[in-house]
Amino acid sequence: MSKVTVIGAGNVGATCANVLAHKDIVKEVVLLDLVGDLAKGKALDTWQQAPIDYYSTHLIGTDNYADTAGSDIVVITAGVPRKPGMSRDDLIATNAKIVNSVTKSIMQYSENPIIIVVSNPLDVMTYAAYKASGLDSSKVFGMAGILDTARYRAFLAEALSVSPKDIQAVLMGGHGDTMVPLPRYTTVSGIPVTELIDDEPLDAIVERTKNGGGELVKLMGTSAWYAPGAAAAQMVEAIVKNENRIFPCCVLLNGEYGMKDIFLGVPVKLGKNGIEQLLELKLNEAEMELLTTSAGHVRAVMDVYDNMSL
Repeated sequence: MSKVTVIGAGNVGATCANVLAHKDIVKEVVLLDLVGDLAKGKALDTWQQAPIDYYSTHLIGTDNYADTAGSDIVVITAGVPRKPGMSRDDLIATNAKIVNSVTKSIMQYSENPIIIVVSNPLDVMTYAAYKASGLDSSKVFGMAGILDTARYRAFLAEALSVSPKDIQAVLMGGHGDTMVPLPRYTTVSGIPVTELIDDEPLDAIVERTKNGGGELVKLMGTSAWYAPGAAAAQMVEAIVKNENRIFPCCVLLNGEYGMKDIFLGVPVKLGKNGIEQLLELKLNEAEMELLTTSAGHVRAVMDVYDNMSL
């Protein structure tokens, strides 16, 4: 795989392109934005960074979808970011139209790309891209769980005074306040986290993780970008290198966890074909109840999208 396109040259898209360039794993990254000079400027700035940080990935900024022709992977970050007091669901009408249009434009120039959606509200925007693309569901999925688990692991690392490198975690459900962190599947160098931290501080960390995006919106007046951009780049890396990494991603369920025709965050194996395998964990009753509640919230937003008749 040699060509990756990132749609949207805002904070998240530009960060994703920059992190990808530093990984030095693809020949070319195309950064596309309707504000063409913005994409050209950020791509040029990152290309001028190459001799300093020692990578060969070439970056092109554009406002022309023809420049995306033959993309192996497309990362969609386009859309309006959250403002203070705005929920992810408030974004649906505006961003659904944007994601719909972007996906159709991409498909005009690339035959069978893998599409990674980052736009919010994440679960329903992934659904929108899937419907607009006509691709197999293994090729269209959303970046949510990697970011959410990163926040969870960062908070735990701070609380335990350990390196975030040593913390592994699984998180499921919708991307938002109803997400389902799973302490039972959280370890520090193989040690169950429940042996290292009491229930009360662990519950507080879980709640902080659920509201992780909102916390940053309050602090900065807009959505986060460093961690989301890096998370999307990590997904691209797993695909390009065919690493078969286990990540929580927003995917179409087809009977797994007793659910069908819904995009929800679950652990998957990510490789050269996109979603190589969906992993079905043996959730206990309490965990399953939380996942079902989260799915109900996602389903309601998907229904809103369906009723928009885009």
